[in-house]
Amino acid sequence: MAGTETPDHHGSHRRLLLKADNSSSRARVDAIIVPTARPVAYLKEAGRLAMFLRCPLVTLHSPQWTTAQEASHYLNQSIDLIAINVPDRARLQLPELETSQLLVGTIFERRTDVSAKRNLALVLSRVLGWKRVVFLDDDIEVPDADDLSKAVGLLDAHTVVGLGVGGFPDNSVVCHAFREAGGSQETFIGGGALAVEVERSRSFFPNIYNDDWFYVLDVGGRLQPLATVGRAVQNPYDPFRPERARAEELGDVLAEGAFWLLDQRKPVSDGGLKHWQEFLQRRRRFIEYVIGKAERATALESADRERMVKALDASLERLALIEPELCLAYMQAWENDQELWQRHIQSIKPQPQLPRADAVRSLAKDRREPLTWRGRPQSPERERPTATEARHPLSRELRSAFPIPP
Repeated sequence: MAGTETPDHHGSHRRLLLKADNSSSRARVDAIIVPTARPVAYLKEAGRLAMFLRCPLVTLHSPQWTTAQEASHYLNQSIDLIAINVPDRARLQLPELETSQLLVGTIFERRTDVSAKRNLALVLSRVLGWKRVVFLDDDIEVPDADDLSKAVGLLDAHTVVGLGVGGFPDNSVVCHAFREAGGSQETFIGGGALAVEVERSRSFFPNIYNDDWFYVLDVGGRLQPLATVGRAVQNPYDPFRPERARAEELGDVLAEGAFWLLDQRKPVSDGGLKHWQEFLQRRRRFIEYVIGKAERATALESADRERMVKALDASLERLALIEPELCLAYMQAWENDQELWQRHIQSIKPQPQLPRADAVRSLAKDRREPLTWRGRPQSPERERPTATEARHPLSRELRSAFPIPP
């Protein structure tokens, strides 16, 4: 019977990571970078971490949802802030990526700006000469701020270091459902809490779901040197929305199909048409299996089962539109984009002494239409917080600094 056979699925890719010792050496965080589209109250955590670590905080805003002006007004005035309103992608000084052009005007086109914000942050970091930066999502918490110092301390030997993400599992709709129905499913490192070495990293964030999985791949389709240390906590969200499932499916197929090869110690470039034909069949069988498992999961409330199955049906519907030729074309375009991105980033001269206004101005394609932003004068070098301070985020001082409404 369909949906009952054991799935051929990799529920974990953690074997690809080096688990670092918590006694790892520490280093200074050059900046915390937050792509955000939520109300400014969600920047509370990043602001706390930036205060403790005495580092700049870069917030990248979608003006239709949140603005740099609101962030500047809301966040504590002692924070070294660079808050930028990110306009339409066409106005940004970023290369035209084949991976984006391939999907423009199709049902698979991704209509969020998180990838553009992350790429823009890489460019800004290059301009300002920042070498060790931390990407943080606005719905992520880091209980011990010192974990970020440990993460960047590992960047001498690793290009990318992710914090272990706990709390609400950060998975796709399909993998969430697999876990909820009793399957063995783990999480991987991701852009929600990711330290990167800007100079050595040769990758970019494509405009697709799982863009952070593609970022950790190197030129040639092998992993960049990766490690994980410390702990971050993902806040809860609704994982079972049909529109979410549809938007994720192509990116989930491509990333899982690429990492399937890495799990077998093969480079992603080994994935020819036959690989994608087989993987799409495997993916369909897996989703059908999860649907059958969810329908039989008596431990779930009937309403939860119904929502889960409805979302999985949406994934299956979108999967039916994905052809192996599209997967192969996308991966070939991604390889071309890796080379294009390298040429672009290498053309940027690091200028650590450049005024920030000039640095932000360089992010616009047309200098006559600069990006709007808010910033504060750089604070003088201050003493780093102690590990004890960093582990006590809810001090009276910080509670007063961040008056978040309930």
